[in-house]
Amino acid sequence: MRPHSMSTKTDLHQVDAPIIRQKLSDQVFDRLWAMVQSGELSPGDAMPSERTLMERFNVGRPAVREALQTMANKGLITIAHGERSRVNKLTPGIAFDQVDDIAKLLLSTEPSNLENLKQIRKILEAGSIEIAIKHCTAEGISELRALVEDQRSKLGHERAFIEADIAFHVAIAKLTENPLIQAVTQAMLSWLSAYYKPVLHWQGREDTTLLEHAHIVDLMERDDLLGAQKLLCDHLNRSEPLYDSN
Repeated sequence: MRPHSMSTKTDLHQVDAPIIRQKLSDQVFDRLWAMVQSGELSPGDAMPSERTLMERFNVGRPAVREALQTMANKGLITIAHGERSRVNKLTPGIAFDQVDDIAKLLLSTEPSNLENLKQIRKILEAGSIEIAIKHCTAEGISELRALVEDQRSKLGHERAFIEADIAFHVAIAKLTENPLIQAVTQAMLSWLSAYYKPVLHWQGREDTTLLEHAHIVDLMERDDLLGAQKLLCDHLNRSEPLYDSN
């Protein structure tokens, strides 16, 4: 049997594929990424100076600056004028910020994805409230009640009211003590808010929202999971028409 007789056409294609010359700035970025990944650069650390990086990687200033800007664009570092850039602590929020524009484009170019997102919201929030009830304290309940009253103070101010609505639902997600659930919920509701279109003939919708929010908190305080999940589901079903791509 000939050596490498198991080679496939895919293998040959990979061998014959043209070699792409990588930009210097991309190579510098890859090195910096590796430094963060390995722990050589930790959250809060000052980035090496441009001159240090130029000497270390044997490249010019433009390549270093472009690589640093890419790092900043990805949320890995913060660039401050007149100060050394610093490494950021990576969070779920930073991760979702990276897909924010793509997610919004996906929703705007394919209207059916708005319905898909509403469906995901129901599944996520129903699961979130179950975990939140298990972790919820008297302080957590007080915070939720304060958010309901804050939303009440926004009556008559459409954008502020919906922002307060988002804050209430994100607060429930926060009570799960799972930062990924909180970040997903925050991102999802932010994307949905762009499609918020109040139904003008539906009188009292804001009062209904406030009553339901307050009742959800009451049920959570009583550890009534089934009641809280049912009311939450009814609440989300009722609000669905307010989010429309047309």
